Amino acid sequence: MNEQKLRVSFIGTGVMGGPMAGHLVKAGHDLTVYNRTRAKADAWVAQYGGAAAATPAEAAKDADVVLACVGNDDDLAQITLGRDGAFKAMRKGALFVDHTTVSARIARQLSVEAETLGLFSIDAPVSGGESGAQAGTLSIMCGGSKAAFDAAEPVMRAYAGRIVHIGGPGAGQTTKMVNQIAIAGVIQGLSEALRFAQASKLDTDKVFEAVSGGAAASWQMLNRWGTMSKDEFDFGFAVDWMRKDLGLALDEARVNGATLPVAAIVDQFYADVQDMGHGRRDTSSLVTRLPK
Repeated sequence: MNEQKLRVSFIGTGVMGGPMAGHLVKAGHDLTVYNRTRAKADAWVAQYGGAAAATPAEAAKDADVVLACVGNDDDLAQITLGRDGAFKAMRKGALFVDHTTVSARIARQLSVEAETLGLFSIDAPVSGGESGAQAGTLSIMCGGSKAAFDAAEPVMRAYAGRIVHIGGPGAGQTTKMVNQIAIAGVIQGLSEALRFAQASKLDTDKVFEAVSGGAAASWQMLNRWGTMSKDEFDFGFAVDWMRKDLGLALDEARVNGATLPVAAIVDQFYADVQDMGHGRRDTSSLVTRLPK
């Protein structure tokens, strides 16, 4: 597929999927959307145009490309393989792109199901959060055949700043697990560093100025040190979602033999934050379990 006008279906018009689908309209494609909560799909159509479908199958009918960004493995299985799922309605040669963060197991399963039906399929979880989706600067890590990636890449360019083909089916999902494992450790370290600075009665703005240009610098430090120090945690990627993602990584580690002691501990720390009633706060709220 090249950068021509395509018939595109987008399943899941939530915090991430809504703006991603909007960028596809801006790129000139014809969009049909489906969302489990019909009001969200109707609101998306009111903002961007296009059409809303009653089922995933209806949305996928005659589409060149079907994209999804839903909640978890069960949601993904339902919208693809369920009674009104997209796969049974897709024409041969069509492309399915999954942006949901799910298990590598279901990504590999869908790849097999798609191949059996004569479809192209790619697992393509994203990083960059709500702000990246809105700005069209997401990083996308892809698993699937080269043919599927080559078909998907020009479509995804509408809302991505970086797109990397990692390997075969499931490789995108396992790479997203790498991403979340790395983030978990960084946020815990940043939380401890901030509380240490506060306990030492240091000016945290001056501390940031001193250390953010050296080896301690990270995206989390550059973007969250200041907000964490002010107890501001409304930035989109929720603790509940992080726990889901870390759970996927820990499950995969049991299969591939990797050892994830820090990720396992931080996962339990996030459970503490949930118990405090802060499951919908940004992941940087991990700092709140540490006393000032």
